[in-house]
Amino acid sequence: MARLEGKVAIITGAAQGMGASHAKRFIEEGAKVVLTDLNEEKGQAFAAELGENALFVKQNVTSEEDWAHVVAEAEKAFGPVTILVNNAGISVAKSILQTTLEEYRRIVEINQVSVFLGMKTVIPSMQKAGGGSIVNISSMNGLVGGAIGYTDTKFAVRGMTKAAALECANYGIRVNSVHPGVIATPMVVQEDTKAAVEEFSKHIPLKRVAQSEEVSNMVVFLASDEASYSTGSEFIVDGGLTAQ
Repeated sequence: MARLEGKVAIITGAAQGMGASHAKRFIEEGAKVVLTDLNEEKGQAFAAELGENALFVKQNVTSEEDWAHVVAEAEKAFGPVTILVNNAGISVAKSILQTTLEEYRRIVEINQVSVFLGMKTVIPSMQKAGGGSIVNISSMNGLVGGAIGYTDTKFAVRGMTKAAALECANYGIRVNSVHPGVIATPMVVQEDTKAAVEEFSKHIPLKRVAQSEEVSNMVVFLASDEASYSTGSEFIVDGGLTAQ
């Protein structure tokens, strides 16, 4: 039997990159998936490619109204939600002195507030289903320092995960965070950064960057019943970077 058979999932930021990889694996494992993103053209095309068990809903993850709409559409199409993957996020590579308050607040809204809104909105649907699994995508920079704004919010995701896990345990809802290292997404391996990434990979204990599918494998595990006794924990996919 497929590992996610009978599950209904919402995955944010799923039109491309790691989110798309997660959605593809979820479909392969038998889940019904609602993909959300601001990029409607890519999202609709990708959902069509995935087939009848995929539904795209355009979403601004910082909007409480959009979250309510996404959950309503998921329940209407597939039934109560049993999996939430808070994947959407951004990074701004600027120093603290260069970062404006507006830029900083935007990072906080997308990387941190969206995770709060997602959990708050989806938990009642999971209660109707009798339980579920929330997977919050943080980063290795939720464990060690990195860019201002990005690091702060990814640490916050880690903390929110633990707080929510304790509260949701009584509902049969597990909440865990995943902490990827350097992943070969289109944003990371574009021409102007490719050489720098290849050079950096020499310092990774496993001597390479990860493929999106390697993170998806961890997300599938946490979403599945195989991880039935794991909650409030960090799962690291970084090739050994934070072990140094």
